[in-house]
Amino acid sequence: MRVEKQEKQEGTEMAEIGMIGAGSWGTALAVVLEKNGHAVTVWSALPSEIAMLQEHREHVEKLPGVKLAESIRFTSDIRQAVCGMEALVLAVPSMYARSTAKSMAPHVEKGQLIISVAKGIEEETLMTLSQVISQEIPQSVTAVLSGPSHAEEAGCGMPTAVVAGAKSRETAERVQHYFMNEAFRVYTSPDVTGMEVGASLKNVIALAAGMADGLGYGDNTKAALITRGINEIGRLALAMGAKFETISGLTGIGDLIVTCASRHSRNRRAGMLIGQGYTMQQAMDEVKMVVEGVYSARAAIGLAQKYNTSLPIIEQVNAVLFENKPAKDAVYELMTRDKKAENDEPVWEA
Repeated sequence: MRVEKQEKQEGTEMAEIGMIGAGSWGTALAVVLEKNGHAVTVWSALPSEIAMLQEHREHVEKLPGVKLAESIRFTSDIRQAVCGMEALVLAVPSMYARSTAKSMAPHVEKGQLIISVAKGIEEETLMTLSQVISQEIPQSVTAVLSGPSHAEEAGCGMPTAVVAGAKSRETAERVQHYFMNEAFRVYTSPDVTGMEVGASLKNVIALAAGMADGLGYGDNTKAALITRGINEIGRLALAMGAKFETISGLTGIGDLIVTCASRHSRNRRAGMLIGQGYTMQQAMDEVKMVVEGVYSARAAIGLAQKYNTSLPIIEQVNAVLFENKPAKDAVYELMTRDKKAENDEPVWEA
């Protein structure tokens, strides 16, 4: 169901916003921002992608059917996309976050807002993406926008709810102001760590859910993976200082559900192919889009070791991805682990 665009609310002001990244999510968010009355410039490192967007006013490869307004501008000049903008939205895949931030840094003014909307953890440093941005562009103010939000639906105006996270309430509410409308609801949160850990690790669990689908398992298996998966994400996030409410909210269980179950989920689809016998590389080649869970899987193990946390599902996903372990064997090993209580510290009456 599409929610029709309503008139712009009184009191809102137009902002110049640079969208750094022209993939499916960057394109969908550019549509949301333009509908809210903002002036949007979309940047891509690929001149061919910019030419395609300018010609068709549509990302014909990654977001077909979602038309881009004539007012949206496109450029492959990073300086043009950054200078003079009130806010920047960093929407490149996680593995390109640092290199893109480096290229942005000379043009970013002190106090300029950068909103990270990708989902991932840097494998080499174990940093979240907002930490990467702060390291490479220390003069900026950083925020995060995350939640259960497939570009294919948000770009078409289907009701979607996400969370804006920042260290300060003022910054989070500023992001909320830019994006929120009658079809795109935005909550705020100070728990940036919990948001980013939940957003990154859910992709790894979605790979496991897809593998189960590829093996022909049913709803019982999917429910178990989602439930035990959020348990693993929560254990690590809490050890890193996150709040339980975040893990049980939109950027935790909400994002996990949609990524494990949706036909739009590239992580689930890649997992399905692996469950059917594809190698990791064959699956990624078939999906033809960045499968973030593959890049976050090893980082999750690094964080688990750093914070002395057990992540059995994620460990098995890593074994399948990088050690050629058959997905069926990984499921068997999970099912035959030592007997234990569901929760870490149960209280018994007798």
